[in-house]
Amino acid sequence: MSNEKNQKKLNIFAITDTYTACGIIEGFVEIPHNVDEYTAHVMAWQHLIDTGIVWQLQGFYGRSAQDLIARGICTLATE
Repeated sequence: MSNEKNQKKLNIFAITDTYTACGIIEGFVEIPHNVDEYTAHVMAWQHLIDTGIVWQLQGFYGRSAQDLIARGICTLATE
């Protein structure tokens, strides 16, 4: 058996900008087929928290981020 058949392809998914993060959360950016919805949403929220932008957006974002941090789903960025 060749290595090509034995190796799994890496499906790298990263959120690197505010537009994509908000789009995933609000549903106007499509989540890739190889990423489950829960993981994509957690990654989106974590990106907004890590960049600090979540505290500058409308109140829904800040309140939701605080709830996710309190429940241990996301972590507060440490400096």
